[in-house]
Amino acid sequence: MRTVSANGLPLPVLGQGGWHIGDDPRRESEETEALRLGVSLGAALIDTAEMYGDGRSEILIGKALKGSKREDYLLVSKVYPHNAGRGNIFNSCEASLKRLRVDYLDLYLLHWRGAIPLEETAACMEELVKAGKVRRWGVSNFDVADMEELWRVPNGKNCAVDQVLYHLGSRGIEFDLLPWLQERNVAVMAYCPLAQAGSLRRMNQNLSKDKTLAIIAQKYGISVMQLLLAFVLRQPDVIAIPKSGSPIHVRENVKTLDVDISSEDWAEIDRIFWPPTSKMHLDMD
Repeated sequence: MRTVSANGLPLPVLGQGGWHIGDDPRRESEETEALRLGVSLGAALIDTAEMYGDGRSEILIGKALKGSKREDYLLVSKVYPHNAGRGNIFNSCEASLKRLRVDYLDLYLLHWRGAIPLEETAACMEELVKAGKVRRWGVSNFDVADMEELWRVPNGKNCAVDQVLYHLGSRGIEFDLLPWLQERNVAVMAYCPLAQAGSLRRMNQNLSKDKTLAIIAQKYGISVMQLLLAFVLRQPDVIAIPKSGSPIHVRENVKTLDVDISSEDWAEIDRIFWPPTSKMHLDMD
């Protein structure tokens, strides 16, 4: 599978999202199977956070991967902003490691901006790296101004990833944030790349029911969801982390890597879901 460098750490361009994973005990078996299948198919990066289900996502992922070789998968977790300072971050990291049943995280991200100074968070992240608890660190939901501020603090340039909302109906990062990150070799991790199964709207358009997308998807023998994922994956430095809720969807996601959409069809999609022509507010969901 194609990889993206996160400050020297190679990450697969397709991973698995852990948002809402573990929320419903009745789905534990299916979600466990999906996670294991994804790893076996190369979608070996799994994203979660201490916030997700108050730790239930991390717990299920830890159970699902118990017995697997640690080097066969990569784990991303995120710390709450109010825990991202010297008083709490080390305990938060240890709690995530315990729930995930591992000794280290491949990536540890600040979930969003909070009141704790970025200089303090960056210093703590560097201590976690030196202690072997974290291989790389990054941020989430940071726009250009946030990244520029981070770049000015000591060790801020060690930030490896910015995880942001990015899908066909939310393309604002293409105007300034994506180029800014690409120029500085910071990997972009796109959450909700399928726009929550196409339900997230842009200008009252439901992506899952858009006729143009349906026609183009049918032309390539794929679903609209696969077309939405292909849109994100066509960017050279972007990692997509769609939710890994079922084995069927995991297989469909992985198959999307083999889809080759023509430039003419992308142009037709751009005609309806146009790229940004000016600065836009960073979307969050």
